[in-house]
Amino acid sequence: MLHTMSTTPEPAAERSADEVNEEIRALWFRSGGTLSMDERREYQRLVMEWAAASPRPIQAA
Repeated sequence: MLHTMSTTPEPAAERSADEVNEEIRALWFRSGGTLSMDERREYQRLVMEWAAASPRPIQAA
């Protein structure tokens, strides 16, 4: 039987803002408060994911 590997990533399941925030906190903890270049890229990606997952405030008209 031949198995093929997809070259396109599967969409990640959406996580809550709390879940992403926990990962951000863990990243800072593991880094000891100083992020490497790779960790900065990961942090930026996580912040964008967190912002997308955060509830939007309702604005009055």
